[in-house]
Amino acid sequence: MNANQRVLIIGFVFPEPHSSAAGGRMMQLISIFKKQGFKVTFASPAMDSDFMIDLESLGVAKKSIVLNCSSFDVFVKELNPTIVLFDRFMMEEQFGWRVFENCPDALRLLDTEDLHCLRLARQKAFKEKRLFSTDDLLIEDVAKREIASILRCDISLMISEFEIDLLQSVFKIDANLLYYLPLLLEPIEDSTIQNLPAFEERKNFVFIGNFLHEPNWNAVQYLKVTIWPLILKQIPEAILQIYGAYPSQKVLQLHKPAEGFHIMGRANIAQEIVKNARLVLAPLRFGAGIKGKLLEAMQCGTPSVTTIIGAESMCGDLPWNGFIIDDAQVFADKSVELYQDKNLWLKAQENGFEIIEKRYLKSLFEGDFVKHVLKFQTHLKQHRLDNFMGTLLQHHTLTSTKYMSRWIEEKNKKV
Repeated sequence: MNANQRVLIIGFVFPEPHSSAAGGRMMQLISIFKKQGFKVTFASPAMDSDFMIDLESLGVAKKSIVLNCSSFDVFVKELNPTIVLFDRFMMEEQFGWRVFENCPDALRLLDTEDLHCLRLARQKAFKEKRLFSTDDLLIEDVAKREIASILRCDISLMISEFEIDLLQSVFKIDANLLYYLPLLLEPIEDSTIQNLPAFEERKNFVFIGNFLHEPNWNAVQYLKVTIWPLILKQIPEAILQIYGAYPSQKVLQLHKPAEGFHIMGRANIAQEIVKNARLVLAPLRFGAGIKGKLLEAMQCGTPSVTTIIGAESMCGDLPWNGFIIDDAQVFADKSVELYQDKNLWLKAQENGFEIIEKRYLKSLFEGDFVKHVLKFQTHLKQHRLDNFMGTLLQHHTLTSTKYMSRWIEEKNKKV
């Protein structure tokens, strides 16, 4: 066991595993550290929410921290963590230099979740009605911030092999700075599979996704305006249920029961909803990372129809648990076919179970991840010497971000 290991996680928000895949991902990381006997503290500048998990009941210390305030310096110096995990690059920007200054020997991990610059560059290209190019990344302001954060950290955890390749080919990031750690799942027991609702017991199409995430909102609009009418022409009695946390008024206004289009709001137990649906639709037109909603569909034995971006980096060379299609008419046609054809549906369901078994089981990654972290702690000095660009950026961050933050802190004292 590693009782002397103290992990500080600096979160963008306190984890909400039932609201987003990001919340579930964070709980997976906490679980790995706790299993190793590490002492875990989770700190965030975010407000508490009604849907955040009770960290203290899991043996995780919870701490509220303040942006641009030296109170964090006192806190982190006293805690003296051996490992600091930044939840997304924005937290590293805010607190990384303070960690470096007060705990220089702590191993700094960055959990990217997905590449924000990739998602935003794709979103911009989509809205400008043009094809995305990797050159878009080179002019994206967020890319400059995100890549700088990756370089300043000792290891960046990546959930997408596609994004690892992109970081190495476009930004020339050293492979030693990147570590592939996808969303991690427990094995699906045979008894669980046998107890899943059968094809005949399931009904309706479903979409599920947090509405604070722009790709999800865009996909719902695309469904409402384009794809769902094409499905209704072939199955007039069909029903599509849209679930998601934090629906805005503009989302709620899409609720049209007469058209079989139902805005259901937050899903209290998402897996119950997905496993009783016959098909998940996810026509994502921009985004990044791997999609928790599609992995959840596989866990529930529910086939899905998605786009190339939706399925990106998720199944490797294995067949998808449904169809991957970008064309709206073909998307609708294949959705109808999969909804109505039991044999095709059962084969798609089997494909989903195989993808989980071969690509996402926690047992495939957990041990190696812990060994990787411990190895880098042992050779941290040499690792940092080999990462000169990271050292250079850390130096300039300390002389720019540091004094900007100090200035803001002094300014706040006068308000």
